[in-house]
Amino acid sequence: MRTTLKILTPLVAIVLIAVACGNSSPKTSQGEVQETNSKTEVDEAVKQASNTGFDFENFVSGELPEGWSQYYTGPGGTDWKVVDDQGNKVLAQLYSDNPNGHFNIIVNDALSMKDMTLSVRIKGVTGNHDQGGGFIWRFTDKDNYYVVRSNPLEDNMVLYKVENGKRTDLPLIDKGRTYGVDVPALGDSWHTMKLTVKDDLFTIYLDGTELFKVQDSTFPDAGKIGLWTKADAVTYFDDYVIEKN
Repeated sequence: MRTTLKILTPLVAIVLIAVACGNSSPKTSQGEVQETNSKTEVDEAVKQASNTGFDFENFVSGELPEGWSQYYTGPGGTDWKVVDDQGNKVLAQLYSDNPNGHFNIIVNDALSMKDMTLSVRIKGVTGNHDQGGGFIWRFTDKDNYYVVRSNPLEDNMVLYKVENGKRTDLPLIDKGRTYGVDVPALGDSWHTMKLTVKDDLFTIYLDGTELFKVQDSTFPDAGKIGLWTKADAVTYFDDYVIEKN
């Protein structure tokens, strides 16, 4: 069962107004309980308001989702669209004729974050040079961002920085520069990737298992978030959930 989290800013406003209009100096134990309950509601509303998600069901099939922008580097092109996958709408990168040094990028126009938890379901569909893909975060432009990706052709996950257009794999904490980690065969099945970002510490998960940690301070500020594929990888993404930490 797929669930989309919604931004609850109106709820926060309503709760805050209710608290502001209440008795700030309750004289009875009942009043104290009411104030405590209101504070709990505010805390929960604020927590929920920092979460959002995309299951792409409400976007138009065959089009770039509204509120997202696509980019690419290298020769070729890019083609991000919402498509139907056996009755389920997903976000897909469909351009399948790019050379090996090409990067496909899509970012959300409205969301800029420094610390966050990202989760997405991903399926590598086709690709001769490359397959799969993953997260982008702290994106400032198409030549500067972090990316972590899974690759069904190599059956591994690797975290990189792309700085001034140059992609560099980053060393793992306690393991060094190993070019990421190997993972069980990915194939063309759905898998769940997860990333937590806290200051300069990044933790990577696949299908609920923590794989590795990376520490890097190249891009210390907030930036846009999105998704990424390489070369001719045709990839599907779904249930993209963002939680601001």
